[in-house]
Amino acid sequence: MPSRLLSQAFGANPLNHPHKYLDLNSIKELPDSHEWTSAHNEQPSIEGPNVESVPIIDLNNKNAMELIGHSCKTWGVFQLVNHSICKSLLKDVELAGKRLFSLPIQQKLEAARSPDGVGGYGVARISSFFPKLMWSEGFTVIGSPLEHARQLWPQDYQNFCNTIEAYQNQMKKLAGKLMWLMLGSLGITKEDVKWADQGEFEGACAALQLNYYPACPDPDRAMGLAPHTDSTILTILHQSNISGLQVLREGCGWVTVPPHPEALVIHVGDLLHILSNGFYTNVRHRAVVNRTQHRLSLAYLCGPPSNVKVSPLPKLVDQFHPPLYRPITWSEYLGTKAKHFDKALTSVRLCAPRNGFIDTNDQNSVKVG
Repeated sequence: MPSRLLSQAFGANPLNHPHKYLDLNSIKELPDSHEWTSAHNEQPSIEGPNVESVPIIDLNNKNAMELIGHSCKTWGVFQLVNHSICKSLLKDVELAGKRLFSLPIQQKLEAARSPDGVGGYGVARISSFFPKLMWSEGFTVIGSPLEHARQLWPQDYQNFCNTIEAYQNQMKKLAGKLMWLMLGSLGITKEDVKWADQGEFEGACAALQLNYYPACPDPDRAMGLAPHTDSTILTILHQSNISGLQVLREGCGWVTVPPHPEALVIHVGDLLHILSNGFYTNVRHRAVVNRTQHRLSLAYLCGPPSNVKVSPLPKLVDQFHPPLYRPITWSEYLGTKAKHFDKALTSVRLCAPRNGFIDTNDQNSVKVG
């Protein structure tokens, strides 16, 4: 996919704000540029022992496919254990991310994302849709990280590259496996998805997004990453052992996804919502920050080949379930998302909500009436 189109996966360019590259690690008082006075008022955050939690699914469970399908329908997210990604690789990639973000700000800016580029260091791409900046910094890898790694560590870049590339290879294999489990729960086989290379999913496009959330002097008035859904088929998230990820749950508000030892968090993206003809929920999520601890996450964002038209799969369409969305390539959808952001799905919807459900990018799939 051309870099111009891939860059749209992360929204338009961030605001041309004089403080967008502040050294957040050294700030003792929250600046006005990062003050979200209503950051947590959109929906209440729900905590406590009686709150329903995001499902944790063992990939070795004989009923894993059915459990995954149920979670995709009811939550749009689940935590996955026994996923076959070795502990040492997860530890190595987390250390690589911490090493990167602990560099002095001027050194990190040597690998800054270009105005029309995709890869490299920078603030959240969705910043352009919000009046305030987010308390985070990021690093995007498309393909090989070599070019930007050389800018960060001219004499010592190889270890970072090796770690990131090993992680990307493992994530690609897991993403392919998960896609077929997700679709298999709906009765979809590899023969039903012609563009998936007989099930190997070799033509998939992907990006790796590293996110860092420094300790914040006033976390109640800051936002780590603003609410959004992913434009992907699915996203695989590895989060450090510090809480911060929250998902929007119908009837509950924002529910924290606590880090679980050895678990990865799997998100349903917009394109899987389209492929499933609205049966699967594209989960709306955000990241909050805290006063004393730094947090790191790594998101593997997986989509189809850029030129393939994605639409509701024929097996999921009948006289009672008309297609909800028109065919659209990922490239085209990313352009739509860059323009309309949380209204992107609405802009490509063909017909009225099905069975009393309304499926919008900004409120997930919630029952009405």
